[in-house]
Amino acid sequence: MGAPDYVLIVDCPDGPGLVHAVSGFLVERAGNILDSQQYGDALTGRFFLRIHFEVLDAAVTLERLRADFGDLAPRYGMHWSLVEAQAPCRTLLMVSKEGHCLNDLLFRWQSGALQVEIPAVVSNHRDLEPLVRSYGIDFHHVPVTADTKAEGEARLMQLVEELDVELVVLARYMQILSDDLCQRLAGRAINIHHSFLPSFKGAKPYHQAFDRGVKLVGATAHYVTGDLDEGPIIEQDVLRVDHRATVQDIVRAGRDVEAQVLSRAVGWHAQHRILPNGHKTVVFR
Repeated sequence: MGAPDYVLIVDCPDGPGLVHAVSGFLVERAGNILDSQQYGDALTGRFFLRIHFEVLDAAVTLERLRADFGDLAPRYGMHWSLVEAQAPCRTLLMVSKEGHCLNDLLFRWQSGALQVEIPAVVSNHRDLEPLVRSYGIDFHHVPVTADTKAEGEARLMQLVEELDVELVVLARYMQILSDDLCQRLAGRAINIHHSFLPSFKGAKPYHQAFDRGVKLVGATAHYVTGDLDEGPIIEQDVLRVDHRATVQDIVRAGRDVEAQVLSRAVGWHAQHRILPNGHKTVVFR
């Protein structure tokens, strides 16, 4: 069994000596750096750092590292977290009727391609219950109407707390979350949408795109906020289409790029590679 490894995330005002302070801290505690990425934002004056390291002294525990770094961090105004590098992120998936993103995430989880645990899936419809249960995962049907929206969101938060959920993923969940719920899940809820927004709002955006002769089909993964589909962007991608593409071709391309973009965003979050930077994100890929 190899040495235990951890990930340290730091966000603080930029200034001299930050990397030296952190690396020196690790050296003093038998830390061996395996990977290090940093970024200084000249516009905001913030410094971001992600270090993946192993500890070669069995006496240096995670609890000791956290306690000791808690003494160092205030000197530099650091916001920080220190976690086990290989610990899976407990992730609750939410879906409505379209299953392409859900199925992609479930397959990647089952095949070990995503560093997550999926204790349950929540849906406002039962269409995808057989798919979820085929993976051996609990399925919770939480119907949502105008009259039951508050009760549905209360049930969701109950599940988040009972299942010790770290991340909520809206894998094509077609309900708008309330401002209160968005605030309670701030920084730990990811959504996916087609990148035609705001050009093609409303029903059947891919059909609208076809009617306008689009040449690029895209998707955006972002953190959920009270501003619909306007949260901090994590990842985006596009696929090119041409005049020969039918509506069905565009829909298929859209589903493919949505699934790929969402899985990358979930994977990076699970590996602690995403740091908030105001209305944007820093992503250490």
